Amino acid sequence: MQLGFVSAILPDLSLAEVLRFAAEAGYACVEIMCWPVGKAERRYAGVTHIDVATLDEAGVAEIRRLVAETGVAISGLGYYPNPLSPDPAEAAVALEHLRQVILAAARLGLDTVNTFVGRDWTRSLAENWPRFLETWPPLVALAEGQGVRIGIENCPMTFTKDEWPGGKNLAISPAIWGRMFAEIPSPAFGLNFDPSHLVWQGMDIPRAVRAFGERIFHVHAKDARLDRDRLDRVGILAHPLEYHTPKLPGLGDVDWGQFFGALTDTGYDGPVCVEVEDRAYEGSLERRLAALRQSQRFLAQYVG
Repeated sequence: MQLGFVSAILPDLSLAEVLRFAAEAGYACVEIMCWPVGKAERRYAGVTHIDVATLDEAGVAEIRRLVAETGVAISGLGYYPNPLSPDPAEAAVALEHLRQVILAAARLGLDTVNTFVGRDWTRSLAENWPRFLETWPPLVALAEGQGVRIGIENCPMTFTKDEWPGGKNLAISPAIWGRMFAEIPSPAFGLNFDPSHLVWQGMDIPRAVRAFGERIFHVHAKDARLDRDRLDRVGILAHPLEYHTPKLPGLGDVDWGQFFGALTDTGYDGPVCVEVEDRAYEGSLERRLAALRQSQRFLAQYVG
């Protein structure tokens, strides 16, 4: 496995600065964010370390030069919109940019793009499914034709009022993953697995890893802490951020020994990228860099 981090936490640094920091901090790779240039629509979104809309041959050559100079690989390109948004204009922008990200990955010689499936959060799973089947097979076919795999992150995206009640991502559970892969069996369609989202949903993390090991293309290392007292007060039907908190690896309820034990059981040997969403470390760039250094030291015992 290769230890890395997600570049979304460093919007104030250039791509060159991100890769040079990664090398200095002992990371082997970075997942590079590729949002369209412009205003962020939510926290951790809108970060553009590679602008795929303007990427030309000179840009490709410069990125390859930076990777060679720093010795830090790009684990994949990341873009996490809502391709199934009920707003047709929003969905169209997401789909077109996602196509550009896939093509950019191929031009850069990368094999992974990470994203969300999306969802109309006002409708049920059954009501969303026909649109999923209309939207995703062409995207997966494009990726497979380019030699690129799509890793779907398992985040429910139900954290704020505008995402309630259904969330903005269908791919939230083993039951749904199994249905997705049965409907789209392409080897280019898999998971970007984040164990923290299973914590507050009350699911067994090692069991999910072992069941879908062959579909795990990329891993996010993020922890989550369940607040039992708050959960007892508000219940599981409250917004999830009312009873759980994203934390750095090692500061929450994920059993990292069991998690990496399950990953090794499946033969996974890909990237494991720290995703910092811990508000306790977000007060300044220095604190965010310290969070990445701390996470590297903790995870190095499992990925070394």
